[in-house]
Parts: sequence; structure tokens; C-alpha cells
Amino acid sequence: MNYKEYFKGKKVGVVGMGAHGEMVADIKFLLRLGVNTTLYEMRSETRLHGPLAVLKEAGLAEYHMGKIQTDDLIGFDLIILSPDISNKSFFLKKAKEKEIDIEYPDTLFLKLAPSITLIGIMGACGKSTVAHMLYGMLKRSFSEYEDQGLYFIDPDLPNGSIAHLKKIKAGDVVLARIPEELINEYHTAHISPHVAIITSLSSINTHEVKKISSLLEFQTYNNFIIASDEVIDSIKEQVKFTPKAKMLRTKGKNSTLATQAAELFKVNSEICQTVVDEFTGLKGHQELVKKMNGIEYYNDASSISPMSTLYALRDLSNNKNVVLILGGAYTGYDYGDLIKNIPEYAHTVILLPGSGTIGFRKEIEKLQGIKYMQSPNLEEAVLVSKDYARKGDIVLFSPGCEAIGVHISRRERGEKFVKAVRSL
Repeated sequence: MNYKEYFKGKKVGVVGMGAHGEMVADIKFLLRLGVNTTLYEMRSETRLHGPLAVLKEAGLAEYHMGKIQTDDLIGFDLIILSPDISNKSFFLKKAKEKEIDIEYPDTLFLKLAPSITLIGIMGACGKSTVAHMLYGMLKRSFSEYEDQGLYFIDPDLPNGSIAHLKKIKAGDVVLARIPEELINEYHTAHISPHVAIITSLSSINTHEVKKISSLLEFQTYNNFIIASDEVIDSIKEQVKFTPKAKMLRTKGKNSTLATQAAELFKVNSEICQTVVDEFTGLKGHQELVKKMNGIEYYNDASSISPMSTLYALRDLSNNKNVVLILGGAYTGYDYGDLIKNIPEYAHTVILLPGSGTIGFRKEIEKLQGIKYMQSPNLEEAVLVSKDYARKGDIVLFSPGCEAIGVHISRRERGEKFVKAVRSL
């Protein structure tokens, strides 16, 4: 269906502006289409003054800040959720009872887009790095072709998802970073990537392998899966699932995954290597913030899983020289492997408060040969880390948990860490 026909006459409720106003582009797109749009946001108007001012200027007249009641959303034809809002939220109960369509921007965009080639990047960690590397490779290569379009959709980017509908055409390529919380949405919509890149699994368990493999269910024989031997073997063995797509095994390094995918699109190997060589990393992803008195401070605030934190420890540690700042809100992950391996890479652990920390705090306390302490907040943790770090050490903020509550995002906690380190 043409997207203009789809939205015509609909009354749309948008819930959430994104952690930093990432939904602004999509809301502006709806307003330009003349769609009757109402915004609901659980945070205060003061907190989101900047993005809200942009939307008001674009024509947003109806908006509600603060608490959302279950009756608020029952008068809409369509509800669009910001990716950071759970579709199990209590305020959606009555809307679901009335069978009102509830969509996320990423999957709604793919439902309404013409026939395109979808590259989907999923996994416990490394998704953003692989996605940005691959985007750089494809962008340089596609610049040689006048009519070849390339679009990058990612819940953490401010360029929107459904907003791309005004330009995208049949035959274009869409690169999508697929966060874990959207996997079920893709599966429900029967959307499988034509090229699926699986960066890692948080642990080798049947539940996670089933979830990842669900994204491969609708692939065909001319599609591809790119992953390490460990990931592919887990998919084939743990759930006895044999994908239809061609499986390309790699060493599992981020640059290798990106290069292997780029080669499917005939990208020159020199372009791939140039992009890899020029890639300096992403903010909040093992980001070196400062080196002071022989101590390096790294911001890995994007880590919301134990495997992501374990990867950071493996990448950065040299002879147990890490002071690890860990903890935050509950995620549901199993932290057993991470906790077991901490003594191999770190000599000190500073725990932050949070519902997730409570679940594994006692196990951290039992670790032998590890200095352990708790801090009431991130700023205090940075100050404490300075007392325990020695010359040649690394202070690593890799929380392995979600950010706490609706009042702070992953990016904001990273910014807090950076500010605290630079003020030392």
C-alpha cells in the first residue's frame, strides 16, 4: 500500500520522543503529510524543551507530557511507539482491547516501503560498530551509482525511520540495526533480512538462539546469514533449525563481518580496508575519554548486557589492570559467565545501584582476589576509581545493565561519566 493512502484520514497517537528526541524526524514527517497527530510523553516539558519546540514549530498542536492513562489512547486509529517504549506498557491495555494498530517506526517503515534489499544487524553486542562500518563501505561504493539509494535505520539515530518513505524507491538498500527489543516485532510482521548479520550471542542458550533464529524464519534460498562459527553452530544445533539462506562463516570480528557483507554488494576491497582503517569508534562504545597519570578512562555506557561488558574486558584488559564500574537496571540476562570471568581481567569492581545490580551483587562479593565496593552514583564511582587505579590501569565504565528509569538514557549516563572523568 502507498504510504500516503495508509496514513490518509488516520488519527495517530505517538508515544515517546526517544531518549534524545530521535522521534522528531518521524513526527515532523507525519505533520507534513497532514496527519492528525497527538504526542504523549512521560517526561516533563522542561526536560524535553528543545525537541518539543522543534515540533511545535513544525505544527504539533496536541501534546501531553507526564503520566499516560489507559483511556488516553483509545480514540486513535494508529499508535506509534518510540523504540524505547515497551509494547507491554500498562497504558496500552485498553488500546489493545479495542484492537487499535500499534506499531514501531522501524517495522512500520519496512511494511510500507517498496521492494528493497534489507540488511539486518543483530546480536548481543557489536551491532552499532558493524552497522556504521558497513554503512561507510556501502556509502562510498554506492556513490558511484546515480540511482542506487542507501538508507540507515537505527532507533538511536535522529534521522527517523518512516520519514524515509518520502524518498525511498524500489531496489534501494536499507541497513537496519535491530535491537533485541524489536526482534519480536520483526517476526510478527514476517520481516526477515535478506542479509542477516549476527554479531554475537550473550550466552549459548536455547532461548536466545530461538529468538535470533526467529528473524531468519522468512528468509529464502537467495538470502544470506553472516556470523561466526560459534553463532551459526548454535543456531543449527541448539534449536535444530536449518536456515534456508546461505551461511557465510567469519572469524566474528566486527570489521570482518562488515567486510563480508560489503563484498556481497560488490564493494571494492580497498574501500572496505580504508573504512576500517579510518574508523575511530563510536561514543559510548569502548570510547577512550581521557588518559591521566598513566591511567586510561573508557566509556562503554552503551553496554546493557553481560556479554558486552565481557567483550570490553577482553578487548581492553592487560594482565588484570582494570577497575570496572558495573551495574544498573534489570535486564533479565544471566550474569554468570561475566562474574566468573571478572577476576581474569579486573582487580577492582565498583557497583552502581539498580534493580539489576541487586540480582548479582552477592555473587560479586564472593569473588576471590577482587576488591569490591558500592557507590551511590556514577560521579562518586569515578572518584573512588581514581583511588584504586594504578599507573598502567584502565578504569572501564561498562554497566552491563540498562539505564535507570525514564529519567536517564544510555547516552546520558555515558555523558555523565565523561563529565565526571574530565572534571578529575
